[in-house]
Amino acid sequence: MGAHHHGHSHSHSHGTNVNKKSLILALIVIGGWMVVELIGGLWTGSLALLADAGHMFSDFFNLFISLAAMIAAGRAVSKRKTFGNHRYEILAALFNGAALLVIAVFIVSEAVQRAGTTQEIMGGPMIIIAVVGLIANILCLYILSGGEIKENLNMKGAFLHVIGDTLGSVGAIIAGLSIYFFNWYAMDLILSAGIAVLIGIAGWNLCKESIHILVEGAPAHVDCDEVKAELEKINGVLAVHDMHVWTITSGLYSFTCHIVVEEHFRLKGQDVLVEANRWIYDNLGIEHSTIQIEYEDLRHLEHSTV
Repeated sequence: MGAHHHGHSHSHSHGTNVNKKSLILALIVIGGWMVVELIGGLWTGSLALLADAGHMFSDFFNLFISLAAMIAAGRAVSKRKTFGNHRYEILAALFNGAALLVIAVFIVSEAVQRAGTTQEIMGGPMIIIAVVGLIANILCLYILSGGEIKENLNMKGAFLHVIGDTLGSVGAIIAGLSIYFFNWYAMDLILSAGIAVLIGIAGWNLCKESIHILVEGAPAHVDCDEVKAELEKINGVLAVHDMHVWTITSGLYSFTCHIVVEEHFRLKGQDVLVEANRWIYDNLGIEHSTIQIEYEDLRHLEHSTV
């Protein structure tokens, strides 16, 4: 006896629509300011501004990838793709994380190359451009915060990119003030390198989380030993085996297991199934569970034929 409990709620599709709108608005803001900051970085000679402009270009591209992945994930399940296209969102998140790492390495490399050289930087214009850039980034953070940042790994990746941009703008402002008032040109390099380290850490964590999902690791909120122990407490259950739990995409999980039931509970197997499904949903928030009910005598027969 087996059963599949499926309850993919309307709230998931509603959240997807909100995420799409947030990404589109963020794309418009970032795309417009990216061009201005690139020109400003070349004009003033500031690495901090150029690094932030490069990061914003990466943001624009990766937000576009995130949006495309979200649209692809919404396509219907097919005979060839029985889980649908949800994993495109995780692939996009992995791509975003990798892009953050590349950006971090580039900024550090450029800072090292500039170290020991004297390059004139226009502190005043640099401050103005960085302040306006900070405002644009804060606006983007506000727009993206309307989406599912905690629940959706793809949106989290996009949000982290914009946080990196915001830090870049703050660093550029501090560097600009240091240059304008004290002629501390080295501050431009130091802050750029510091921001690059933060960007690299965020990218590494995002890559690690994405890879964990792609190799079908258990969700962070699920303790498999605890789940097994709780299911075995159900009246009539002898054992739980072949248990698997994994993430399809952010906020969407699947669960499968075999439950061995005492022989005299043969007529109550459906009750055990209902109770197990209810516990999984109530305690783990997993709506997609497939449970195979086995009886004691059948299990002995299976072992004897091996």
